[in-house]
Amino acid sequence: METLKAVFFGPDPQAQMRKCNQLIRSNTRQLDRDIAQLKTLDTKTRQFILNASRRAERNPSQARQATVELKTFARELVRIRKQNARLTTSRAQLQSVQMQVNEAFSVRKIQGSLKKSTGIMKDVNTLVKLPELSGTMHQLSTELVRAGIIEEMVDDAITDPNMLEEEEEEADAEVDKILQEILQGKLSQAQKPEKPLEEEPAAEEVFEDQEATLEQMRGRLEALKS
Repeated sequence: METLKAVFFGPDPQAQMRKCNQLIRSNTRQLDRDIAQLKTLDTKTRQFILNASRRAERNPSQARQATVELKTFARELVRIRKQNARLTTSRAQLQSVQMQVNEAFSVRKIQGSLKKSTGIMKDVNTLVKLPELSGTMHQLSTELVRAGIIEEMVDDAITDPNMLEEEEEEADAEVDKILQEILQGKLSQAQKPEKPLEEEPAAEEVFEDQEATLEQMRGRLEALKS
């Protein structure tokens, strides 16, 4: 019945609005899940940094190894926080799109006509390039085009594979900033290795365990981007 009505009378605006809101809510839930995962990774990585620093304080022979770990984990934390900021911004954009879409349908109901929105198109064009939302944002853009809210999008599938990569100099500066924040001035002590001594087997096991954990964290972060 709905299909026949759509053929003779065109799409039902209320059905279109429900479909758009459903897709937006789906995208919002996905972002909420990803942001929660990043928050967990942030907490774990901070703890790894603290553990490495404490180990260096307790055993000066491990200071050199701890310094490597501190830099590695801090670099991961930089990536996690940048990704979190990006997804948080995207969530705010998505909420803005929902408000604008509902407003557009309300105006259409009152005035009987619909004006295309360049603002919605700009936000959707940005969000559709986000790997986490690419699939469902394409569906949303299709629905908005059908409803006449935005123009046909021609470059929405272009995604920069290096969009999450930052300049090395900037990353190094942020790594030091994060270490100072978490270690509260103890960074210089952790980065001053004493005369190298023979590593203890237990220390090697700890390092291997943390390396395995770091690989898991990287896998989760990559999964959020793919």
